[in-house]
Amino acid sequence: MPNKTKLSGDQVAVSPDYEQLARFLIEPFLENPQSLKINSEVNPQSKKVWLRVAFDKGDRGKVFGRGGRNIQAIRTTIQTAAAAHEESVFLDIYSDEPPQSDDSGRRERSSSGGGNNRKRQSPSRPAPKIAKK
Repeated sequence: MPNKTKLSGDQVAVSPDYEQLARFLIEPFLENPQSLKINSEVNPQSKKVWLRVAFDKGDRGKVFGRGGRNIQAIRTTIQTAAAAHEESVFLDIYSDEPPQSDDSGRRERSSSGGGNNRKRQSPSRPAPKIAKK
């Protein structure tokens, strides 16, 4: 349901229901739409809205899309709706996993610069012969 703000006189400003808009845009990507949790925080003085979204870990790939295209399109749509009402919306995605440290998943490099300590071998093919004129 849209949020109504009383203005001077008989005017009433209607701002979009960002939670419902986010739900409408994200649910089609989810295997289990009931796993979608959305929390919003509104600051009427600064006209800023924070949306916090969480869903099953297995759906992250579909929601984010290749190269983050899907989530970027969702963010752009929500931000465009907010801009039409002179508001700012920030969409944060949360997961049930603890955050990883910066160096996890990185491999240590040896001091020699290569991943293994073998000597480099010459190619198995002989060098081409140069024809004389």
